Amino acid sequence: MPDNKALVRRPGPRLAEGLVTRVGRTPVDTVLAARQWEGYVAALHAHGWETVEVPAADDCPDAVFVEDAVVVFRGVALLARSGAVSRRPETAGAEAAVTALGLPVERVREPGTLDGGDVLKVGDTVYVGRGGRTDDGGVRQLRSAFEPMGARVVAVPVTKVLHLKSAVTALPDGTVIGYPPLVDDPSVFPRFLPVPEEPGAHVVLLGGGRLLMAASAPRTAELLTDMGYEPVSVDIGEFEKLEGCVTCLSVRLRNLYA
Repeated sequence: MPDNKALVRRPGPRLAEGLVTRVGRTPVDTVLAARQWEGYVAALHAHGWETVEVPAADDCPDAVFVEDAVVVFRGVALLARSGAVSRRPETAGAEAAVTALGLPVERVREPGTLDGGDVLKVGDTVYVGRGGRTDDGGVRQLRSAFEPMGARVVAVPVTKVLHLKSAVTALPDGTVIGYPPLVDDPSVFPRFLPVPEEPGAHVVLLGGGRLLMAASAPRTAELLTDMGYEPVSVDIGEFEKLEGCVTCLSVRLRNLYA
Protein backbone atom coordinates (compact mmCIF):
# COMPACT_ATOMS: atom_id res chain seq x y z
CA MET A 1 0.00 0.00 0.00
CA PRO A 2 1.41 3.46 -0.89
CA ASP A 3 2.73 5.56 1.98
CA ASN A 4 1.15 8.62 0.40
CA LYS A 5 -2.58 9.13 0.43
CA ALA A 6 -4.72 11.86 -1.09
CA LEU A 7 -8.21 12.85 -0.04
CA VAL A 8 -10.45 13.52 -3.02
CA ARG A 9 -14.16 14.23 -3.44
CA ARG A 10 -16.22 13.65 -6.56
CA PRO A 11 -17.80 16.66 -8.21
CA GLY A 12 -21.46 16.90 -7.32
CA PRO A 13 -24.52 17.59 -9.48
CA ARG A 14 -24.53 21.29 -8.56
CA LEU A 15 -20.92 21.94 -9.56
CA ALA A 16 -21.89 24.55 -12.14
CA GLU A 17 -23.35 26.68 -9.31
CA GLY A 18 -19.95 26.95 -7.61
CA LEU A 19 -18.78 30.29 -6.30
CA VAL A 20 -16.78 32.65 -8.47
CA THR A 21 -15.22 35.77 -7.01
CA ARG A 22 -12.57 37.16 -9.36
CA VAL A 23 -13.51 35.72 -12.76
CA GLY A 24 -16.60 36.05 -14.90
CA ARG A 25 -19.05 33.16 -14.72
CA THR A 26 -18.97 30.87 -17.75
CA PRO A 27 -20.97 27.67 -18.31
CA VAL A 28 -19.51 24.52 -16.74
CA ASP A 29 -19.93 21.17 -18.49
CA THR A 30 -20.52 18.84 -15.55
CA VAL A 31 -20.13 15.68 -17.65
CA LEU A 32 -16.74 16.85 -18.91
CA ALA A 33 -15.81 17.93 -15.39
CA ALA A 34 -16.49 14.41 -14.12
CA ARG A 35 -14.18 12.98 -16.81
CA GLN A 36 -11.48 15.52 -15.94
CA TRP A 37 -11.77 14.61 -12.27
CA GLU A 38 -11.33 10.93 -13.13
CA GLY A 39 -8.22 11.83 -15.11
CA TYR A 40 -6.85 13.78 -12.17
CA VAL A 41 -7.40 10.83 -9.82
CA ALA A 42 -5.87 8.44 -12.37
CA ALA A 43 -2.74 10.62 -12.50
CA LEU A 44 -2.39 10.38 -8.72
CA HIS A 45 -2.78 6.59 -8.86
CA ALA A 46 -0.27 6.29 -11.70
CA HIS A 47 2.37 8.01 -9.58
CA GLY A 48 2.00 6.00 -6.40
CA TRP A 49 -0.77 7.76 -4.53
CA GLU A 50 -3.68 5.98 -2.89
CA THR A 51 -6.83 8.09 -3.06
CA VAL A 52 -9.37 8.18 -0.25
CA GLU A 53 -12.80 9.46 -1.23
CA VAL A 54 -14.35 11.96 1.14
CA PRO A 55 -18.12 11.39 1.52
CA ALA A 56 -20.18 13.25 -1.04
CA ALA A 57 -21.69 16.65 -0.28
CA ASP A 58 -24.05 16.99 -3.22
CA ASP A 59 -25.78 20.07 -1.82
CA CYS A 60 -22.44 21.91 -1.75
CA PRO A 61 -21.45 22.98 -5.29
CA ASP A 62 -17.81 23.66 -4.35
CA ALA A 63 -17.22 20.47 -2.34
CA VAL A 64 -14.97 18.97 -5.03
CA PHE A 65 -12.36 21.54 -3.93
CA VAL A 66 -11.68 19.39 -0.91
CA GLU A 67 -8.40 21.04 0.03
CA ASP A 68 -10.31 23.98 1.48
CA ALA A 69 -12.00 21.84 4.14
CA VAL A 70 -8.99 20.55 6.09
CA VAL A 71 -5.27 21.19 6.59
CA VAL A 72 -2.98 18.38 7.75
CA PHE A 73 0.42 19.00 9.34
CA ARG A 74 2.52 16.18 10.80
CA GLY A 75 -0.46 13.87 11.09
CA VAL A 76 -2.82 16.35 12.79
CA ALA A 77 -5.89 17.50 10.89
CA LEU A 78 -7.20 21.04 11.37
CA LEU A 79 -10.77 21.37 10.13
CA ALA A 80 -11.29 24.67 8.39
CA ARG A 81 -14.12 27.16 8.82
CA SER A 82 -14.59 28.84 5.48
CA GLY A 83 -15.05 32.55 5.07
CA ALA A 84 -17.74 31.56 2.56
CA VAL A 85 -20.71 30.54 4.73
CA SER A 86 -22.15 28.28 2.02
CA ARG A 87 -19.01 26.12 2.14
CA ARG A 88 -18.98 25.37 5.86
CA PRO A 89 -21.10 22.18 5.60
CA GLU A 90 -18.28 20.62 3.51
CA THR A 91 -16.14 20.02 6.59
CA ALA A 92 -18.34 17.22 7.99
CA GLY A 93 -17.26 14.78 5.29
CA ALA A 94 -13.64 15.81 5.63
CA GLU A 95 -13.82 15.16 9.36
CA ALA A 96 -15.25 11.69 8.73
CA ALA A 97 -12.43 10.90 6.31
CA VAL A 98 -9.52 12.01 8.50
CA THR A 99 -11.06 10.39 11.57
CA ALA A 100 -11.33 7.09 9.66
CA LEU A 101 -7.60 7.40 8.93
CA GLY A 102 -6.90 7.75 12.64
CA LEU A 103 -5.76 11.37 12.56
CA PRO A 104 -6.22 13.58 15.63
CA VAL A 105 -8.61 16.41 14.81
CA GLU A 106 -8.55 20.08 15.75
CA ARG A 107 -10.89 22.71 14.36
CA VAL A 108 -11.05 26.40 13.60
CA ARG A 109 -13.74 27.83 15.82
CA GLU A 110 -16.11 30.76 15.47
CA PRO A 111 -15.57 33.60 14.73
CA GLY A 112 -12.26 32.72 13.04
CA THR A 113 -12.27 31.72 9.36
CA LEU A 114 -9.76 29.71 7.35
CA ASP A 115 -9.76 27.98 3.96
CA GLY A 116 -7.23 25.22 3.32
CA GLY A 117 -6.39 26.79 -0.03
CA ASP A 118 -4.79 29.63 1.90
CA VAL A 119 -2.20 27.31 3.48
CA LEU A 120 1.12 26.53 1.77
CA LYS A 121 3.51 24.20 3.60
CA VAL A 122 7.21 24.40 2.71
CA GLY A 123 9.13 22.14 5.06
CA ASP A 124 8.50 23.42 8.58
CA THR A 125 7.28 26.79 7.33
CA VAL A 126 3.53 27.20 6.96
CA TYR A 127 2.49 30.24 4.93
CA VAL A 128 -1.08 31.38 5.53
CA GLY A 129 -2.84 33.75 3.17
CA ARG A 130 -4.73 36.42 5.03
CA GLY A 131 -7.42 37.79 2.78
CA GLY A 132 -11.01 37.23 1.74
CA ARG A 133 -11.56 33.69 3.05
CA THR A 134 -9.04 33.55 5.92
CA ASP A 135 -8.95 36.17 8.66
CA ASP A 136 -6.67 37.03 11.57
CA GLY A 137 -8.59 34.69 13.86
CA GLY A 138 -8.07 31.78 11.51
CA VAL A 139 -4.35 32.53 11.28
CA ARG A 140 -4.06 32.64 15.08
CA GLN A 141 -5.87 29.33 15.49
CA LEU A 142 -3.73 27.62 12.86
CA ARG A 143 -0.66 28.96 14.63
CA SER A 144 -1.93 27.61 17.97
CA ALA A 145 -2.59 24.19 16.42
CA PHE A 146 0.66 23.72 14.51
CA GLU A 147 3.39 25.74 16.20
CA PRO A 148 3.61 23.27 19.13
CA MET A 149 4.53 20.64 16.50
CA GLY A 150 7.40 22.72 15.14
CA ALA A 151 5.71 24.79 12.46
CA ARG A 152 6.85 28.32 11.73
CA VAL A 153 3.68 30.14 10.67
CA VAL A 154 4.02 33.14 8.37
CA ALA A 155 1.00 35.27 7.45
CA VAL A 156 1.00 36.47 3.84
CA PRO A 157 -1.26 39.17 2.35
CA VAL A 158 -3.69 37.96 -0.32
CA THR A 159 -5.64 40.60 -2.23
CA LYS A 160 -5.31 39.66 -5.91
CA VAL A 161 -6.58 36.06 -5.94
CA LEU A 162 -9.08 33.85 -4.14
CA HIS A 163 -6.53 31.92 -2.07
CA LEU A 164 -2.80 32.04 -1.42
CA LYS A 165 -2.36 28.83 -3.44
CA SER A 166 -4.21 30.46 -6.31
CA ALA A 167 -1.07 32.62 -6.57
CA VAL A 168 1.84 30.47 -5.39
CA THR A 169 2.92 26.90 -4.68
CA ALA A 170 6.37 25.41 -4.07
CA LEU A 171 8.83 23.14 -5.85
CA PRO A 172 10.48 20.17 -4.11
CA ASP A 173 13.55 22.26 -3.20
CA GLY A 174 11.38 24.83 -1.42
CA THR A 175 11.43 27.47 -4.15
CA VAL A 176 8.08 29.21 -4.27
CA ILE A 177 6.70 29.73 -7.77
CA GLY A 178 4.08 32.23 -8.81
CA TYR A 179 2.66 34.36 -11.59
CA PRO A 180 3.93 37.84 -10.61
CA PRO A 181 0.81 39.93 -11.41
CA LEU A 182 -1.12 37.88 -8.84
CA VAL A 183 1.46 37.78 -6.02
CA ASP A 184 1.10 40.56 -3.45
CA ASP A 185 4.64 40.43 -2.07
CA PRO A 186 7.16 37.96 -3.54
CA SER A 187 9.78 39.15 -1.04
CA VAL A 188 7.94 37.24 1.70
CA PHE A 189 9.46 34.07 0.26
CA PRO A 190 13.22 33.40 0.61
CA ARG A 191 13.34 31.98 -2.91
CA PHE A 192 10.79 33.02 -5.54
CA LEU A 193 10.63 31.95 -9.18
CA PRO A 194 8.25 33.77 -11.54
CA VAL A 195 6.40 31.62 -14.05
CA PRO A 196 4.95 32.84 -17.37
CA GLU A 197 1.33 31.66 -16.97
CA GLU A 198 -1.24 31.97 -14.19
CA PRO A 199 -2.06 28.21 -14.11
CA GLY A 200 1.67 27.50 -14.02
CA ALA A 201 1.78 28.77 -10.44
CA HIS A 202 0.04 25.60 -9.28
CA VAL A 203 1.93 22.33 -8.84
CA VAL A 204 1.32 19.23 -6.75
CA LEU A 205 4.46 17.36 -5.70
CA LEU A 206 4.06 13.73 -6.72
CA GLY A 207 7.53 12.63 -5.59
CA GLY A 208 10.72 11.91 -7.48
CA GLY A 209 10.75 15.29 -9.19
CA ARG A 210 7.34 14.76 -10.77
CA LEU A 211 4.96 17.72 -10.70
CA LEU A 212 1.22 17.45 -11.33
CA MET A 213 0.09 20.59 -13.13
CA ALA A 214 -2.61 21.91 -15.42
CA ALA A 215 -2.40 21.30 -19.14
CA SER A 216 -3.23 25.00 -19.59
CA ALA A 217 0.34 25.97 -18.63
CA PRO A 218 2.58 24.54 -21.38
CA ARG A 219 5.23 27.28 -21.18
CA THR A 220 5.64 26.75 -17.45
CA ALA A 221 5.86 22.99 -18.04
CA GLU A 222 8.70 23.64 -20.48
CA LEU A 223 10.46 25.88 -17.94
CA LEU A 224 10.18 23.25 -15.21
CA THR A 225 11.37 20.52 -17.58
CA ASP A 226 14.48 22.59 -18.32
CA MET A 227 15.06 22.74 -14.56
CA GLY A 228 15.11 18.94 -14.38
CA TYR A 229 11.56 18.30 -13.21
CA GLU A 230 9.00 16.03 -14.85
CA PRO A 231 5.66 17.75 -15.37
CA VAL A 232 2.58 15.52 -15.35
CA SER A 233 -0.14 17.48 -17.13
CA VAL A 234 -3.87 17.02 -16.56
CA ASP A 235 -6.80 18.85 -18.12
CA ILE A 236 -8.88 20.56 -15.42
CA GLY A 237 -10.40 23.26 -17.61
CA GLU A 238 -13.92 22.96 -16.22
CA PHE A 239 -12.64 23.46 -12.68
CA GLU A 240 -10.51 26.43 -13.75
CA LYS A 241 -13.77 28.16 -14.71
CA LEU A 242 -14.59 28.08 -10.98
CA GLU A 243 -11.15 29.36 -9.90
CA GLY A 244 -10.03 25.81 -9.18
CA CYS A 245 -6.53 24.43 -9.71
CA VAL A 246 -4.62 21.16 -9.26
CA THR A 247 -3.88 21.77 -5.59
CA CYS A 248 -7.46 22.30 -4.44
CA LEU A 249 -8.80 19.01 -5.88
CA SER A 250 -7.02 16.91 -3.23
CA VAL A 251 -5.48 16.95 0.22
CA ARG A 252 -2.09 15.26 0.11
CA LEU A 253 -1.13 13.17 3.14
CA ARG A 254 2.53 12.19 3.00
CA ASN A 255 3.97 9.39 5.17
CA LEU A 256 1.38 9.88 7.88
CA TYR A 257 2.54 7.06 10.06
CA ALA A 258 6.32 7.36 9.60
